[in-house]
Amino acid sequence: MSRSIFRKFLLMLCSLLTSLYVFYCLAERCQTLSGPVVGLSGGGEEAGAPGGGFLAGGPRELAEWPAAAQRKRLLQLQHWRRRRPPAPRDDGEEAAWEEDSPGLAGGPGGSGAGSSVAEATPGTLALLLDEGSKQLPQAIIIGVKKGGTRALLEFLRVHPDVRAVGAEPHFFDRSYDKGLAWYRDLMPRTLDGQITMEKTPSYFVTREAPARISAMSKDTKLIVVVRDPVTRAISDYTQTLSKRPDIPTFESLTFKNRTTGLIDTSWSAIQIGIYAKHLEHWLRHFPIRQMLFVSGERLISDPAGELGRVQDFLGLKRIITDKHFYFNKTKGFPCLKKAEGSSRPHCLGKTKGRTHPEIDREVVRRLREFYRPFNLKFYQMTGHDFGWDG
Repeated sequence: MSRSIFRKFLLMLCSLLTSLYVFYCLAERCQTLSGPVVGLSGGGEEAGAPGGGFLAGGPRELAEWPAAAQRKRLLQLQHWRRRRPPAPRDDGEEAAWEEDSPGLAGGPGGSGAGSSVAEATPGTLALLLDEGSKQLPQAIIIGVKKGGTRALLEFLRVHPDVRAVGAEPHFFDRSYDKGLAWYRDLMPRTLDGQITMEKTPSYFVTREAPARISAMSKDTKLIVVVRDPVTRAISDYTQTLSKRPDIPTFESLTFKNRTTGLIDTSWSAIQIGIYAKHLEHWLRHFPIRQMLFVSGERLISDPAGELGRVQDFLGLKRIITDKHFYFNKTKGFPCLKKAEGSSRPHCLGKTKGRTHPEIDREVVRRLREFYRPFNLKFYQMTGHDFGWDG
């Protein structure tokens, strides 16, 4: 009888010790994490994903985590978010990035954010960080359409001190009535020393945009990516043609009357390229020193050089350099060698760099004559000759 009791006692003791050992192992595992455990809520999201997960513990428990651990957890979440595929868009802007796998000409990869993606669920980051907050943008890429704004934004997101919303907010042209609180909520969370940015190319040609942005902050830095207006117009038409194959020819849309050669400036593809006219509206609200004009052509031929100018303008350390780029001969423009969280190169998507249709040389010549005086005035206003007139 005593032996039977002893065996039972021994089994219970072994069971208890085993349970304690398992619990100890689990506890040790939890202590190695840099922040609260994030679990799945049944949506099929990856463990640790900022969207669709739940926090193990509430705000009181989170407050006990050291600031360094909170910051590290944020970086992990940012790292995860940058690896996600581009989110669907509903503003007419195509998905920005695709992965590429060419042979690289050596050099280390980039060190920052990559793709144009939706931001993490606001509630998740709000719980994870006391120090992170949403700010109104200190810098905005205001134009121009088909000038290279998407490339510039994605290149800038390589910089660790730049945080930008992926989709075009269209606040100052389409959604101004929703208020600044709504606009701020679209922005990504930032830490001290980081810059919040957005890009909406249509702002440059929107009459109300300069006054509205100035009312938000007179200190906002404005970036305009400009490109040869003739090439820009053809690129604009090419994009529209890809969506609406039944539209009239470029030539018929260019002229009010082909016989007289009168250019139809009411057509947006032509009107956008009259840069001097649009710039006049902006200079009534912002000094020229608060605006940076980036060459769309040089953004292709010398991306690191143009990014250097942009980083200086934004007061950032020059981190983005030649080592971050390679030239993709097939696409005809530069790509990032590697974005953080990815072992593969990243290029602008298939919808970027479309082949332009053949345009009558006489039409091109006539357009260059039309734009020449506006270009010269633009050169004078900006103090920079972009070389579009030979």
